[in-house]
Amino acid sequence: MNKGRLEAFSDGVLAVIITIMVLEMKSPHGASLASLRPVVPVFLSYLVSFVFIGIYWNNHHHLLHATQRVNGATLWANLHLLFWLSLVPFTTAWMGENHFKSWPVAVYGIVLLLAAIAYFILTRALINLHGRGSTLAASIGSDRKGKISIAINAAAIPLAFAQPWMAGACYIIVAIMWLIPDRRIESKLAK
Repeated sequence: MNKGRLEAFSDGVLAVIITIMVLEMKSPHGASLASLRPVVPVFLSYLVSFVFIGIYWNNHHHLLHATQRVNGATLWANLHLLFWLSLVPFTTAWMGENHFKSWPVAVYGIVLLLAAIAYFILTRALINLHGRGSTLAASIGSDRKGKISIAINAAAIPLAFAQPWMAGACYIIVAIMWLIPDRRIESKLAK
């Protein structure tokens, strides 16, 4: 199957996710700078989530750029990823509106963890389709970065109940790890 429809659908879903997140941000009641103070947590949670969705969009683009085709398994794996990402606006709003309390931060982490697992499954489905000797397989390698980010997200969830800010720091560490797209794919495709 041609990968074009999968790319177009995924881009559309990710655009809708970002749109929903920004529409969840309500303007403050008041015209002074002090009236912005109550919406700072909402803005910070939006900022982190916007970065995460951008990271997924960017890396998803690179991943699909290294593929020639998709099949039913990859379509379902991609929908699995999009399902978890579609929950990001809900968890973002809950976390921001509740000023980073334990349960909202933990549930946000659960969604990030399941999205990371879904992305890992998608890469495995594409590697299985294209073969172990493919450019994609060579680019991904053992996917150490993917496995480390899953472990950090998993560790952050119980941390949310001890110190929510520590869980948030873990989420930011994962974002920093993925902020720059996987150069292995670009370098393999350039050859």
